[in-house]
Amino acid sequence: MSMSARPTLASPRILFKGIVGALLTGALLTGCVTNEEQGNPEGWQEIVPDENPEIAALVPDDIAAKGYLSMGTNPPFAPFEFKNSQGEIIGLEVDLARALAGVLGLELRTVEQDFAMILPAVSAGTLDFGGSGFTDTEERRTNYDFVNTLNAGVRWAQRSDREDTIDPDNACGLTVAVQRTTVSETDDVRPKSAECVAAGKPPITVLAYDTSDTAATALILGRADAFSADSPILSWAVERSDGRMVEVGEMFQAAPYGFAVPKDSELGDALAAAMDQLIADGTYQEVLAQWNITEGLLDQAHINGQPLAELEG
Repeated sequence: MSMSARPTLASPRILFKGIVGALLTGALLTGCVTNEEQGNPEGWQEIVPDENPEIAALVPDDIAAKGYLSMGTNPPFAPFEFKNSQGEIIGLEVDLARALAGVLGLELRTVEQDFAMILPAVSAGTLDFGGSGFTDTEERRTNYDFVNTLNAGVRWAQRSDREDTIDPDNACGLTVAVQRTTVSETDDVRPKSAECVAAGKPPITVLAYDTSDTAATALILGRADAFSADSPILSWAVERSDGRMVEVGEMFQAAPYGFAVPKDSELGDALAAAMDQLIADGTYQEVLAQWNITEGLLDQAHINGQPLAELEG
C-alpha cells in the first residue's frame, strides 16, 4: 500500500494466505497468484456508528444529496484493502471509511481503480476521496488534504532460508521487489540504488509490480532478494507466509497514512470531525484492533499531520 502505506507510505502492498496456499499446492511451478484473501479476521463484526447530525451537517451539499461517499481503492493491499473469495472489497480501510460514513449519515461505496489513477479521479471529482494505503507526504499535500488514519513506516523482508541477513541500508547489488509507484519504490529503493551508483557500487535491481501481493510472491519464488513495503502490509504478509519470509532491519521513514480529499475540501473537515468522534468514543481503536493493528494509532484527528484541534484553534 504504502504512496502506498503507497507513494509515496505509500505508499505503501502484500502476500496473502491464499497466495501462500497456492504456492504450497503447486502454483509455485506456474507462478500463478491470486488477489483473494480468505475473508475478514475471525471474530470480525461490521461496525457502523449512528449518524451524528451536527457532524453530518458539515458534509458538502452535493454529497449529502446523493447519500453516499465514493472511495477509490486498489486491492490487493491487505490488510488495508483486498478481495474476499466472493470478490468483495474488504479490509481495515474499508471498515474505517464505513464507520466514518456512518457518523456522516452516508453509505460507503468502494470503487476499484488502478492505484495511479485514484488521486487524479479525486481531483476530477469522479471520486469523493481515495483510500488505498496513501502516505501523507509533503509532495501530495500540494494538491490534496489527508485525513490521517494511522502512522506507519517502511519495512523489508527476506526469505527465511537465506543464509545471510540483509541490511536495508547496505543493499547494493541486490534485487528488491516493490509495488509500483509506492513509497517503497520512489522514496526507498530507487534512491538507495542511486546512492549505490554514486558510490561506485552496483545498483539495486528494482522489480516493480502493479500489486504488493505480486511483489511478495516474487520474493517467495526467489526472483528477488528482498521485499520492501509499508510496515503493516509487510507484517501481514510475513505472518501469512508459513514461515517463508522474515522481517529484517528496523522500520524507517515513519509517516502518516490518510484518506485523500481535494485540497481545502469541505469533505476533509467533515471526515476529520467524524474521525475525532470515532477516536474519542473508542470505535476507531475497535475497528483497527479487529485487524490486529495496535501500534501507530492516533490519539486525536489529524489533517496533513496536524491535530484537528490546532487547526480549528
